Amino acid sequence: MEVVSSCHSGLAFHRTPSSSWRSRGNGLVLGHARPTRPRRSAILCMGSGTASDPAGSGKAHASRGFYVSDVDAALQGIPKRVGEVEKMIIPGLPEGPESSLISTGLWEWKPKLTVYYEKSGTGNSKAPSVLFLPGFGVGTFHFEKQLKDLGRDYKVWTMDFLGQGMSLPCEDPAPKNTVGEFGEEAFWGFGQELQPWAEELVYSIDLWRDQVQHFVEEVIGEPVYIVGNSLGGFVALYLAASCPHLVKGVTLLNATPFWGFLPNPARSPRLSKIFPWAGTFPLPSFVRKLTETVWQKISDPRSIQGILKQVYADHSTNVDKVFSRIVETTQHPAAAASFASIMCAPKGQISFEEALSRCQRQGTPISLMYGREDPWVRPIWGIKVKQQVPESPYYEISPAGHCPHDEVPEVINYLLRGWLKNVESEGSIEIPFLEEPSYAEDGVSRELEFVRGGSKKSVRVRLFGSKISLWTQLSSFLKSGVTNTRVVSR
Repeated sequence: MEVVSSCHSGLAFHRTPSSSWRSRGNGLVLGHARPTRPRRSAILCMGSGTASDPAGSGKAHASRGFYVSDVDAALQGIPKRVGEVEKMIIPGLPEGPESSLISTGLWEWKPKLTVYYEKSGTGNSKAPSVLFLPGFGVGTFHFEKQLKDLGRDYKVWTMDFLGQGMSLPCEDPAPKNTVGEFGEEAFWGFGQELQPWAEELVYSIDLWRDQVQHFVEEVIGEPVYIVGNSLGGFVALYLAASCPHLVKGVTLLNATPFWGFLPNPARSPRLSKIFPWAGTFPLPSFVRKLTETVWQKISDPRSIQGILKQVYADHSTNVDKVFSRIVETTQHPAAAASFASIMCAPKGQISFEEALSRCQRQGTPISLMYGREDPWVRPIWGIKVKQQVPESPYYEISPAGHCPHDEVPEVINYLLRGWLKNVESEGSIEIPFLEEPSYAEDGVSRELEFVRGGSKKSVRVRLFGSKISLWTQLSSFLKSGVTNTRVVSR
């Protein structure tokens, strides 16, 4: 465990010139011609090993100073046609000593506001940095499979947002004068006296954007690629739109397209005066009463189990660790008030659509990877993003729900490696599935097979082309409804 204080941990780094990374892509980015395809030097081994390493160790050394996994072989492989869908074998997750080690740290951003984070692969000095941002209600533990795997090739980071996970405050922001009935002492934040350190504490999309910005500047110390799931996707896009010099690219994993319901003080100063308590401490008593009812329901372990069963399409996925960590968080005395503050938080200063438009104008590379059977962020939301940024690759994965990085990490890690190689090489390395120029417009489907726990598993992945019609949207929406019913009920 390392402890970092913001008052003395600032790392000086040179701002990456915009021309050196914003124009990167695989020829799909507007204004850039498609580069010639590199000569292939290896084919995919269809057995249990890989082309680069038949023994299956998963390593191939490169001259850049850090090793690259056997996904290189898969990226250069020749797919095997199965019916009308091409089949590809991709690497499974590393095990034991093959995994990258994970270390933890605490970063004191502001007085009483300490952020918990984890990192992996930081010894890869020449490798790009990749920051993973979690969804609402979870934390760093949700990206363990990325830290252990991608940490072999990249510098990988993840953190808990303030008010969630292990970044909850250690002191009550608004303590009570006396201990009341019904266990009121357990509900922090509903007292009468606001502590000075919490005067500007509002658990909102703007707070988390600022948190990530300063974490990149003071702890990571260099521009990063950001991968965000659900809420983390919105925050990733928000930061990229606000601080393009800090973000080399964004990957959205079933990103929520909105957050917050109350008016933002900066955008609607008059309307926001009706809700002066929005997201701030101390929270009004009526919010506390409403929170008690809702919190007792959603913090019940049976409710948490039900939610996990709902958002994971493949019920064979082991979610025991995720479940136990979520339950552990709900038992913190600050959890209920933090939940209430988040639910009553104002909207961001810019919307998801505005952030996406800014990123497009700035030339920020974006990739989209969405689980098809997500009951919350349905496929139509991913298609809407694809329509707004048609130059961005959009992969739809099935079966997979709201958290594809945890449910099918083999697929997400494979696609991420390919996309990162493409952006870092300025398009000289193709992204997965775009071996043929026509696929950029028409799209293509593949069946990806991998080994997990000694058994073979396969997942269908569809790359959407730039030609997305209204019928495509309706068809995807209707089919996902049928698929959701079938997968969740099995």
